[in-house]
Amino acid sequence: MFSFLFGGTDLKIGDKAPSFELKDGNGKLHKLSDYKGKNVALYFYPKDDTPGCTAEACNLRDNYTLLQDSGVVILGVSYDDSTSHQQFSKKYNLPFPLLSDTETEVSEAYGAKRILTGIFMPTRITYLIDKDGTIMHIFDEVESANHTAQIMSVLRK
Repeated sequence: MFSFLFGGTDLKIGDKAPSFELKDGNGKLHKLSDYKGKNVALYFYPKDDTPGCTAEACNLRDNYTLLQDSGVVILGVSYDDSTSHQQFSKKYNLPFPLLSDTETEVSEAYGAKRILTGIFMPTRITYLIDKDGTIMHIFDEVESANHTAQIMSVLRK
């Protein structure tokens, strides 16, 4: 299940983040509006249990308390289905939700997919969304094994 109200691939800092509804690996529905009043790191990644995606997820896991203490909610998004997310979360003990965008529409709304030889492919990008739902930073050059430091450097400004 998905929906979005705003969209496009030309999002920039200061824009309202596109609304969405996506289910996590346990079938729980998450809406961006559920997190109003909190900063959200919405990170899009290509595929569960692949080297770069695992490094990124584990970096966020290892620094989860720091991120929480800094007022940041972590939400991961990929094209993978809920079963894949359950297995990936369990294998690496991930404490944050991984949302299934199997229809790829939310990824498209956030510009987190590209066309490669005529096929839509997922990309790695993170949106830091403020308490009012406004995009405060876009990480389009994610350092998978050092992503928490990237997020914290923006929060400390």
